[in-house]
Amino acid sequence: MEVLGIDFGGTGIKGAPIDTTTAEILQERIRLETPQPSTPEAVADTIKQMIDHFQWKGKVGVGFPAVVQNGVVKTAANIDKSWIGVHVDQLLSLKTGCEVHAVNDADAAGMAELYHGAGKGNGGIVMLLTIGTGIGTTFFVNGELFPNTELGHIQFNKETVEKYASDAMRKKLDLNWKKWGGRLNEALTYYEQLFYPDLFIIGGGASKRMDKFQEYLILKTPVIPAQLQNNAGLIGAAMFASKK
Repeated sequence: MEVLGIDFGGTGIKGAPIDTTTAEILQERIRLETPQPSTPEAVADTIKQMIDHFQWKGKVGVGFPAVVQNGVVKTAANIDKSWIGVHVDQLLSLKTGCEVHAVNDADAAGMAELYHGAGKGNGGIVMLLTIGTGIGTTFFVNGELFPNTELGHIQFNKETVEKYASDAMRKKLDLNWKKWGGRLNEALTYYEQLFYPDLFIIGGGASKRMDKFQEYLILKTPVIPAQLQNNAGLIGAAMFASKK
């Protein structure tokens, strides 16, 4: 099935048509700047611009940086607070004239990696972290998604996990790879003690630089980089919409 996959991020909105059976990107991906402030109306206008670019008429999946429950946005940690309570599926469907389905962005990336990327063929408990501006998490048990975990926001070391170990904090505090890798190792050890996963997958921007910090990850659980990298979110969003 061909679905337009869109990944809504804090700084950019990426999109491309996806073959959801093979995860193939069917046309060159485009990226538009995320409007600031990222209000519902402004983001909806940008997503319409993207849909118009592809002259798209079919289903659209959007990876969304928040908890999305039954089409309604429940949180807004990294987007404009006015999103909370908005029925995002209805808003974007009315704005674009397409059938739009939104899903938590980390869950979208996780679906893509589990079925078409680094997690393919892995059963048991698989946890994927998208590490960039924040830390998104997604959780699978025997191939079934446990949605909207948002474990980057749980309290850790008098902060939240993402305020302690995100890539943005590495840059902000000018941490070298050893110091930041140690912080990430602490966070992963915490998750390990809570959930006893069978596999960690590191996604987001940090996945492209795992050679810089992997030696500092000293865990019982295997830790591997994501394979689909920046395309995972839009592939997974398309997969989600294809099942609706």
